[in-house]
Amino acid sequence: MFKSLCQFAKIAPAALLMSQAYAADLLPLAKDVKPNTKGLPPAFVKPLKVSICFYDMQGSTGEFYSRAKDLGLIARRWNIIADFKVIPEEAKVAEAFKAGKCDAAVLSTLRAKEFNKFMGSVDAVGAIPTYQHMRLLLKTLFDPKLEPLTISGPYQIVSIFPVGAQYLHIKDHAVEDIGQLASKKVSVINWGDSLASAMQKVGFTPISGDVGEFTKPFNANEVDALVAPAMVYWPYELKQGLGEKGGIYSTPINQMTASLVINRELLQKKAPDIDNRVAAFRAMTGQFMDEMLDKIFNTIDKTEKDVPKKYWMILEPQNEKKYQEALRQARIQLTKEGVYDEKMMKVLKKIRCKIDANAPECSSNEE
Repeated sequence: MFKSLCQFAKIAPAALLMSQAYAADLLPLAKDVKPNTKGLPPAFVKPLKVSICFYDMQGSTGEFYSRAKDLGLIARRWNIIADFKVIPEEAKVAEAFKAGKCDAAVLSTLRAKEFNKFMGSVDAVGAIPTYQHMRLLLKTLFDPKLEPLTISGPYQIVSIFPVGAQYLHIKDHAVEDIGQLASKKVSVINWGDSLASAMQKVGFTPISGDVGEFTKPFNANEVDALVAPAMVYWPYELKQGLGEKGGIYSTPINQMTASLVINRELLQKKAPDIDNRVAAFRAMTGQFMDEMLDKIFNTIDKTEKDVPKKYWMILEPQNEKKYQEALRQARIQLTKEGVYDEKMMKVLKKIRCKIDANAPECSSNEE
């Protein structure tokens, strides 16, 4: 379920460091997470074997695959046996999962959106402004009242985990007004079309590329801006594109997350008590979520601090307001067009207003 970072693991040393920190120490963190303890359910009498299509660019020698097996060992305490099928291309993971060749899959949430629109909409632009908001959201999503919304037909997104924010990189540090970037070309990762559509709503002309190529146009001065997480700064040598005058807006465009999605119909044939199994998994994960998130966010923070301080831009209040409003209007429009899920947008708004009740949006009915 920590998959998204795998996109960079083989070719990005910085991302590999993050992948180790994301996935490492799961067993020590969960040493006290056992059946019939701390309110957790007992182990299931009948074992359940779950085949999981798992993306790791490095294949079966990959760091993520290695650490995912740790999570599998924890699940085994409940007689849930994970059988990982490592696939080095994410698109093929999705294809195999849709074809019923595996019971579950680990995907970027942008790609997992086709299986459940509610959970797949957490990556909406401007919807999760800080990691404080993200932490609160992840806890909120464990509310049993929301669980039915995580199910669409045969599919259910059981959980999501943060990977890190994506930021707007520009060529000229002096440009703080988002309006000055109207019609400029921006490069984005082509995980689905929601991010490209959002950037178009903001006023850019989006250019999509795969994970190995999307930074090249920015470095080659073929586009004016780039949406990317901090983890790619060093491995993709973004200093070439930023140069001496470039800058990075410190307010995120959106948050990157990873999803664990299951095929309930396939699993129900193996275990009619699938709901109890899912509940056990969610309870197990919830028991050590805080500690795990501490490690994740500490690693993200370190990676962002590794980007030279001179590039980070804290916008003047009036420009920050315009930037946030541009993202908000794009989000509202895409929700109206059916790209984002309305119910998830309401959940995200409640999260934002719980943290800042005085925000203007909290007195508006637009979302």
